[in-house]
Amino acid sequence: MTAAPETETETEPQNRHQDQASARPRTTLPPAVRAAAPGGEPRRSVSQVRATDVYALAGAAAAALALTWLLFARLLPFDGAVGFVVVAYALFLGLYALLVSFDEDGPAVADRIAAAVVRSLGALLLSVLVFVVSYTLWEGRRALPHPNFFTEDMRLAGPLEPLSTGGIKHAIAGTLIEITIALIVTVPVGLVCAVFLNEVPGRFARFVRTIVEAMTALPSIVAGLFVYATVILTLGFPESGFAAGLALSVMMLPIIIRASDVVLRLVPGTLREAAYAMGTSRWRTVWHVVLPTARSGLATAVILGTARGIGETSPVLITAGFGAEFNANAFSDPMVSLPLAALKLVESPEPNMIARGFGAAATLLVVVLALFVVARSIGGRGPGQLTRRQQHRRVLASRKDARRFGARTHQGPGGGPAATSPPAAGRLARVLRSALGALFVRRGPVGAGRAVPRAPYGAGRGPRRSRISIQPRARYWAIRPRISLRKSAQDPRSSL
Repeated sequence: MTAAPETETETEPQNRHQDQASARPRTTLPPAVRAAAPGGEPRRSVSQVRATDVYALAGAAAAALALTWLLFARLLPFDGAVGFVVVAYALFLGLYALLVSFDEDGPAVADRIAAAVVRSLGALLLSVLVFVVSYTLWEGRRALPHPNFFTEDMRLAGPLEPLSTGGIKHAIAGTLIEITIALIVTVPVGLVCAVFLNEVPGRFARFVRTIVEAMTALPSIVAGLFVYATVILTLGFPESGFAAGLALSVMMLPIIIRASDVVLRLVPGTLREAAYAMGTSRWRTVWHVVLPTARSGLATAVILGTARGIGETSPVLITAGFGAEFNANAFSDPMVSLPLAALKLVESPEPNMIARGFGAAATLLVVVLALFVVARSIGGRGPGQLTRRQQHRRVLASRKDARRFGARTHQGPGGGPAATSPPAAGRLARVLRSALGALFVRRGPVGAGRAVPRAPYGAGRGPRRSRISIQPRARYWAIRPRISLRKSAQDPRSSL
C-alpha cells in the first residue's frame, strides 16, 4: 500500500510558516562584559622608560664617542678635552634624534631631544657642584682635623709653621661681626621697603622696584668702592669691620627686598579683605595679618641675603683690610673675614698655608650650604602653615579665647551680677577710669565758686571703638576685640 503524494495545498502553509520564521528578527545575547579590576583601570605612566629608549640612548652615546675619537685621533688635527666633549655631545644629539625617528614621529623626536638636553645640562651642573665641594674638602683635609684650626689665630703662625699652630679664629669672628652689622642695617630697611612696594602702589613704588632690580646685578667691587669713597675717604672712618658690614649690606639689601616682595605678594588677598571688612586700618592689617602669614617666607629671604653677603670677598678686601690677629672691635683696626682669609692664604707658595686656605674655604662652604638648607626647610611651608610648636600655641590661645567669651556670655543682662568673676584686666580698667574721673575735674564758669566733676569716660560720646587684633591661625582667624581707652570723641574713626 503506497502513500499518496502530498498535494500543493498541504505544503503551502508549511512554506509560509518557514518564510515568516526566517523574516522574523532573531534574539541574540550581548557579549559578556569583563569585570573591572578591583582598583579600576590601571594608571599609565607617561614617564615610563622603555627598552627601546635605553637602547637608543646607549647606542647614540657609544657611536658619538667612537666618531669623536676617530675625528680627533685619526682624521682631523683636533686636540683638547673641552673640544672633545663638545663635539661628542653634538654628535650624540644628532645620532639620538636619528635613532628615535625610526620609531616615533616628529613631535615625539623633538620632545626626546629637549628632554635629553635638559637632563644633560642638569647633570652637568650637578657634577660641577659636586666637583667643587669635593675638591675643596679634599684639599683642606690636612687642616680641618686639627682643633687649633678653629680656636687660634695666625698671630704666632708663620708660613713655615706646622698645621698644629695657628688657625682661622679671627676670620670666623670677623665674619660673624660683619654679617651682624649688615643684618642690623638690611633687615629693617629691606622688610619696610618690601611692605612699601606691596601696600603703596604708584609711580614711585615702580621706580623703587626698578632700582632694586638693577641693584641685584650690581658688581660687588662697585659696592666696595662706594662704601670706601663715602665712609672711609669722606667721613674719615678707618678700614674696619663696620665699613665692611656697610659694604655687605649694600650687596644684601636688594636680595632681601626682592625675596620679601615676592613672599608678600603670595599672601591671599582675601585675608586683607577680611581684615578691612572688620574695620582695621591698612597698617594694622599689615602688622597683624600680612607679616605673620608670610613669616616663614620672610625668614627665608633674610637667610638668602645672609648667604649672599657671607661669601663676598671684594667689598671686604677694600673696606676691612687684612690682619692676622683676633679683633673684636668693629670700629678700629682691620678685620678679616673667611673669604678674605681663604684668598690671602691660598696666595702663599707654602703648602701649609695653602692647606689652611682650603680649610677656611671648606668652612665657609659648609656654612653657606647650611644656610641654604635652613632656608629651604623654612621656605617649604606655605602661607599660614604652622609648625608643631606654633600649633600648640594656637590651641592654647583658642582655649583662652573660649574662656573669655564664656565669661562674657554668663554675665547678667543690663550690667547685672555676673555668674563668674570679671577678669582682672576689666577690674583694673574700671579702677583706672574711676580714678581719672575723680582727679580730672572740669571747672565751671568763672565765679561759679564750685567745680563740676568730669563726666566719666564714654558718657555722651557714643559707642566706643574696638581695636581689632587678628591672630593668624592655620585654617581660621580668631578675632580679639580690645577696648581702647585713648580714643576720644574727636576721632573721626570712632564711629566705626
